[in-house]
Amino acid sequence: MYCRMIAVLIAGALAAAGAARAEDKVSFGTDWKAEAEHGGYYQAIAAGIYKRHGLDVTLRQGGPQVNHAQLLAAGRLDFNEAPNSFIPFNFVAENIPMVAVAAMFQKDPSVLIAHPGVGNDSFASLKGKPIMIGADTRVGWWLFLKGKFGYSDAQIRPYTFNVAPFLVDEHAVQQGYVTSEPFIIEQQGVTPVVLLIADAGYSSYGSIIQTSRKMIEQRPDLVQRFVDASIEGWHSYLHGDPSPANALIKKDNPEMTDALLAYAVARMKQYGIVDSGDAAKHGIGAMSDARWQDFYKIMVEQGLHPRDMDYGKAYTLQFVNKRIGTSPAQQ
Repeated sequence: MYCRMIAVLIAGALAAAGAARAEDKVSFGTDWKAEAEHGGYYQAIAAGIYKRHGLDVTLRQGGPQVNHAQLLAAGRLDFNEAPNSFIPFNFVAENIPMVAVAAMFQKDPSVLIAHPGVGNDSFASLKGKPIMIGADTRVGWWLFLKGKFGYSDAQIRPYTFNVAPFLVDEHAVQQGYVTSEPFIIEQQGVTPVVLLIADAGYSSYGSIIQTSRKMIEQRPDLVQRFVDASIEGWHSYLHGDPSPANALIKKDNPEMTDALLAYAVARMKQYGIVDSGDAAKHGIGAMSDARWQDFYKIMVEQGLHPRDMDYGKAYTLQFVNKRIGTSPAQQ
C-alpha cells in the first residue's frame, strides 16, 4: 500500500512537471509576405527560441488582402506586427484597447529612391517634383515630408509597386523599402540614390508588436516571454547564422531568394534599422515616452488627431528596455 502511494505521488509529480513544461500556443500576424524584415520572428521559430520560452508560435503571413490589425482587434490573433507608429495611435482614436509592447525597428525602413546624377539627391531637392507613392503612404510618412520639406499633394503620382516606370525615366522618384526595391533596381544596372525617411527626422517606429490590453492584464508573463524571445530571435538573425530563418521564409514565400535576403540583412545592419538609437543602450525592441510623444506631435500638427487624445494608451514600456540584445557578441 505504501509503495502504491509513493508511485501515485511520483506519477502526479511527473504529470505536474509535464504540465508546467507545456507550451502556450500563440498566434502572431506579420505585416506582409515572408521576407527578411520578419527574419527575427522566423529565427525565433526555426532556432527553437520561442520553445525555450515555453511558446508554440504560429506565424501568419500578411499580404495585400490581409488585415491583421482587424484580426487582432477581433481576438483572432494574440499578437500582430504594425509597420509604423500610426496604427497604435489609430487604435486609441477608435477606442480599441490594443497596445504596442515592443518596437523591433528603431528606424522605419521606408525610403525615397531616385536616379543618380540628375539633381535628386536630397529630400530638399525633391520639393515640387513628381513622386510615386501608394495610398497608405499618402496618409503616412508623406505627411511628415509635407510638414518638414514643403512637399504638396500635387507632386503625388500613383505607385503600382512595380519598378518598371522608374527604370525608364531618369527623373522618376518612387517610394520603397531600403531592404528591397534598391536591390531590384540594382539588378537592372542602376545604382539609385536612396533617402531613408528616418534619417530626415521621421520618428516612427517599425515592426511594432501589438497585443490586447486584456492580454497584458491577464497574461503579462506570456507577453514578456513573447517579447523577450522575439528580441532574441532578432539578435540571432542579425548577428548569428540567419540560415534557419531564411529557410522558413523561402518556404512561406518562394519569391524570396538568397541574394535578396542577404542584401536585406546587410542593409538593416548598415542603416541601423534594428539596433541603433535607444536599442544600442536598452536592447532590441526599445521604446521611449519621448519618441512616442514626438511622433504624436507630428500627427497633431497634420490634423490627424486632437491635441487632447490620451496617446499614452497606445503603448507600454513594461516589457522592453531590459538590455536584451544590446551587444553584437551576445548570442
